Amino acid sequence: MIDTEKRIFLSPPHMGGEELAMVTQAFESNYIAPLGPMVDAFERAFVEKTGIPHAVALSSGTAAMHLALRGLGIGPGDEVFASTLTFIGSVTPIVFEGATPVFIDADAQTWNMDPNFLAQELARCAENHRLPKAVVPTDLYGQCADLPSIKAACESYGVPVIVDAAEAMGATCNGCHAGAGAYAAVFSFNGNKIITTSGGGMLASEDADLIARARFLSQQARDPAPHYEHSCIGYNYRMSNIVAAIGLAQLKCLEERVRRKREIFSYYYQALKDLPGVAFMPEAAYGTCNRWLTVILVDAAEARTDREALRKALENENVESRPLWKPMHLQPVFQTGAATPGYADQAGGRKRHPARAVGGRVAEALFASGLCLPSGTAMSVQDLDRVIEIVRTCVG
Repeated sequence: MIDTEKRIFLSPPHMGGEELAMVTQAFESNYIAPLGPMVDAFERAFVEKTGIPHAVALSSGTAAMHLALRGLGIGPGDEVFASTLTFIGSVTPIVFEGATPVFIDADAQTWNMDPNFLAQELARCAENHRLPKAVVPTDLYGQCADLPSIKAACESYGVPVIVDAAEAMGATCNGCHAGAGAYAAVFSFNGNKIITTSGGGMLASEDADLIARARFLSQQARDPAPHYEHSCIGYNYRMSNIVAAIGLAQLKCLEERVRRKREIFSYYYQALKDLPGVAFMPEAAYGTCNRWLTVILVDAAEARTDREALRKALENENVESRPLWKPMHLQPVFQTGAATPGYADQAGGRKRHPARAVGGRVAEALFASGLCLPSGTAMSVQDLDRVIEIVRTCVG
């Protein structure tokens, strides 16, 4: 029976107070379109905040990843390495371009792409004269992947790195903002992210030509002419001026949001660290995690419950929680073996896409036992205590 108390969501939007005024300005300017002064201002403010010198505001993080891959000319016959423990929006653009994803396992210390697995697979591919066209590590739950190690493995083969920093706004790696130093970085401002525009994304890079090309492609690839002239295929990927107004106001709150996310993690940790069979996502020594979501692991043998039983117990009390991302190499859409029950062929509207995996056991174990707890920055102490009480009641 679901509790009648208010629902506690996993990571709802949290407005900072200036959003409505910014949106009103956008309306008064009459720029109700995918361009305008708020978009320009949001891009400038983003560059200043992250230190990544060039950026283009887009309709989603997936659109940003797609344009980054387009910028590298990736296409059929190519391979792109990507984290297996990630959200599918990180890898679907690989398929959009007709390339083949290769899923790299996580390491147990950071839960992000394992640099050792990556280096071994790059060496093997080099021997076979079939290097990937790009490597796409995900900064999982606001924790930066080990970008220096990943870049070091890639640079000797000339393979560019595109960081999926969709969850990592405000996080750092070796003192730099998430994504800084990569060929390109992709960010998301979806409604559940640490700052939101309701929907939207950003592609950022040190390469001015990449961003200029992405900007061109994001506006239907319209050539400079008084009429609509097109010499290549583009997309309708630009961010709305209204959406950008929300983002501009939200960006002012970033440091406060990161501080509060980390406070929430600390509160959960202090309240639950003594429970048998409960562990927390570790923080890498090389950076600062924004703790977008607080994530725990539940050892069923020690905790006398499992991740799914705990999730259901929380749901029965009107509290939203969620398993970790299901690894990409386990997703039906990337399975190439025997038919999956209930899974239609291409004629039925669903198509499998060939992929392969390097390792996978770490990501599989994390998925099997990992649970994301409510981590909204507007949560009260009473909300946190309510979640904690349910967890403590179920465990041990």
